[in-house]
Amino acid sequence: MSASTSASASTAVERAALWLDSLRRRYPLLLEELAPGTGRTFREVRGGGPAASAVAPVRLYVSDALRDIGDGVVELEEAVRDRLGLRRIAAAPVQVRLRRLAELLDAVRDMPDLAAHVEEETRRMSRRCARALGDPEQLVRLPGRCPACGSVSLRALPERGVAMCVNPPCRHVLDEEEETA
Repeated sequence: MSASTSASASTAVERAALWLDSLRRRYPLLLEELAPGTGRTFREVRGGGPAASAVAPVRLYVSDALRDIGDGVVELEEAVRDRLGLRRIAAAPVQVRLRRLAELLDAVRDMPDLAAHVEEETRRMSRRCARALGDPEQLVRLPGRCPACGSVSLRALPERGVAMCVNPPCRHVLDEEEETA
């Protein structure tokens, strides 16, 4: 394996660890959102004002997100274990499976294609969870101008571990040298 391939696999594993952590923190909130409760919306519970319309008794988008994420975590854990040559393991709740996946990330570092797959799937599931919760992706404004287009649209996306220009025609992703300059 070349040095650049090893570095990209290492980066993918680090990003996958960020997405797994985000998913581990948000998934219980998704379960709370589905559970019947006080009749208050998630927005109200998190400090926002009341919703403009009546709250639907069943939020199918939350149920669909839970099913999609649960199925995705099971399939991802089975695929990673199979690729690493590990035996099948007992069924467990999503939170336990997420922890077990995080523990396998060091072994995945040696397989660039698997590392990229794990990163992509964990990112997809984490974003699905965030969308169901109504959480926008956090953006942090960076000082300076984009080296590609010159606009003042530089933003950091901490969950992705990326700094980029959010100017729609540009979308330049900064490398580490450009971030520190």
